[in-house]
Amino acid sequence: MSEQPDKAGYGLRWNNWNLLLLVPLVMLITPLINFDGPHLFGMPFFYWSQFAFVIVGVLCVWIVYVKTKDEPVSHKPDRLSVDDLDEGDAK
Repeated sequence: MSEQPDKAGYGLRWNNWNLLLLVPLVMLITPLINFDGPHLFGMPFFYWSQFAFVIVGVLCVWIVYVKTKDEPVSHKPDRLSVDDLDEGDAK
């Protein structure tokens, strides 16, 4: 008789590192950064902050990837074999 594994390990699992992915979304709230000054290399704050948020966003995604890449999403074996996935096979 097969044992039922714990269902808590199946599916997507929460990780606190995922909260870091919310940081790049702050740049979508434009009233927070819609200012003329301070200028950097002649560019208003709004423009150079957008460039900075691109770098910050890439760093956030990289950190989350590095911290969570070794955690399995699911321990369940695949339900379909490769032969079942072939489109040319008639059942």
